[in-house]
Amino acid sequence: MSVLETERHGQVFVVRMNRPERLNALNHELRSRLAEAWTEFRRDEGLEVAIFTGAGRAFCAGEDMKESLADGAPGGRRPEIEDPFLSGALEKPVIAAINGYAMGGGFMLVERTDLRVAVRGAVFEVSEAKRWLLGGWNHGHLANLPYPVAMEMALGFRFTAERFHELGFLNRLVEPEALIPTAMEMAQHLLGLPPASRVNTVHMMRQMRPKPAPAFERLAARLHEHGAKSDLMESRAAFAEKRAPRFRGWDDPQDRYRLPRLEGG
Repeated sequence: MSVLETERHGQVFVVRMNRPERLNALNHELRSRLAEAWTEFRRDEGLEVAIFTGAGRAFCAGEDMKESLADGAPGGRRPEIEDPFLSGALEKPVIAAINGYAMGGGFMLVERTDLRVAVRGAVFEVSEAKRWLLGGWNHGHLANLPYPVAMEMALGFRFTAERFHELGFLNRLVEPEALIPTAMEMAQHLLGLPPASRVNTVHMMRQMRPKPAPAFERLAARLHEHGAKSDLMESRAAFAEKRAPRFRGWDDPQDRYRLPRLEGG
């Protein structure tokens, strides 16, 4: 069984993650197949719109913790070829059809799409605060959400599809049987536009998305070093072993009070 399935429906390309027994967690094989599929979609002049979804009860659970533990390194192995969807090189629009859990790296896949339809009861989480030394500080900013909501996202709280729809993060909320038909209707709407209008408008809207200032990026890089690195793998081991984590926090307890600051602050 392939970990990724693709279908062609005229000019619409359906990309379906297919590891339902692992909630479509992103192991090296799936990351590699995704990179290949998005490269095919980008290069094929007969394809104009993609629908991105998952098999089973999850869209994507994010990083494959078991593979990370086996490799002895957090974050997962990246594919050998560039993924144009993740790198931002993909010019064509992508519609997310979110069939269930979208957690961690799975949430980040949703975040990169242009339009989003989700089933009622789907669950979303920015998981970085649970796995890294810095939470997902930029996700609420990119989604242009109010500060307390962005803070809630950054600290790893879970969100329902219903709440995200109210906040404007999702375009449509549907019953499971209507998920792909609704995404396909949205794709057909895009295909009904003048080609240049679709291409130019998608490009323009993407340029308007908020981008963190370089000073914040530099501060984030420093904060990623602020804490006990052993906690990175401990968080993954605890998750895989279904136990409470035993975090150290800091190798030197005094480091807690030596927080790096924003430049000029």
